Amino acid sequence: MELKQAVEAILFACDDPVTPAKIVEALKEAIPDLKKGDVDEAIRQLKAEYENTNRGFALEEIAGGVQLLTRPQFADIIAKLRRSKAEKKLSAAALETLAIIAYKQPVKRADLEGIRGVASGEVIRALMERRLVKIVGREDVPGAPVQYGTTVDFLEAFGIKSLEDLPRPEEVK
Repeated sequence: MELKQAVEAILFACDDPVTPAKIVEALKEAIPDLKKGDVDEAIRQLKAEYENTNRGFALEEIAGGVQLLTRPQFADIIAKLRRSKAEKKLSAAALETLAIIAYKQPVKRADLEGIRGVASGEVIRALMERRLVKIVGREDVPGAPVQYGTTVDFLEAFGIKSLEDLPRPEEVK
């Protein structure tokens, strides 16, 4: 296994910055004698390679780690792509779940399922994959159940400036 390719694959697969130490940990089994300095060198080589070949993305150091990011000149194109993806039709179950989360947030899955009357785990997962819903915290009770809320992508997808702009339930009737 070539280290540079393995590092590149890890960075490509991660949505968040990854520290060299995490990369070493991920590759420990495949490359037992791997050191942080080796990963640092692979990162340096990849960064130089991306710069020299004028790619549409760059390797940037962020928050103590590194991340592959689209170059700023492509921001408008990427924003349009993300909007069109979010605008794809949602199922009735997804819309219902999203509405409950939007109006009741932060809301636990058990409360959401109590309102809907059906299991909602898969629908919540799908909404999270589309970045319309996220985990916003945990309730301070035994078991600390996860609480869900909407995201900025939710506001963008539905053309809403803020949650205060959601129609009041009595207006929808």
